[in-house]
Amino acid sequence: MLAGMILRFLFAVGGLWVAAHVVHGISYATTGSLLFAAFVLGIMNAIVRPVLVILTLPLTLITLGLFLLVINAAMLGLTSVFIRGFHVTGFGAAFWGALVVSVVSWIGSALAEK
Repeated sequence: MLAGMILRFLFAVGGLWVAAHVVHGISYATTGSLLFAAFVLGIMNAIVRPVLVILTLPLTLITLGLFLLVINAAMLGLTSVFIRGFHVTGFGAAFWGALVVSVVSWIGSALAEK
């Protein structure tokens, strides 16, 4: 269980790193701020995201689940508010960055299960 959590954390760090290098508008100052941003993003996804998903369920159903991408972008943007040294400028950067982080984490988790 602990090894799985650490592995998911490392995939989140990798996803944030890729997003910072691919998406214009996402940056980090130090490796420590990147690690802390991944940690805070994980906490936000565990606590705040479920509440937002429930509150926006009608909108999510109407958009056939696409509104979840907006929630993921909001979580990434909110993370940048709390972490000094990790910056997300604008909704577009948050949207594409959240998409990159999700894809990298998904690929990493799929490879780890093999």
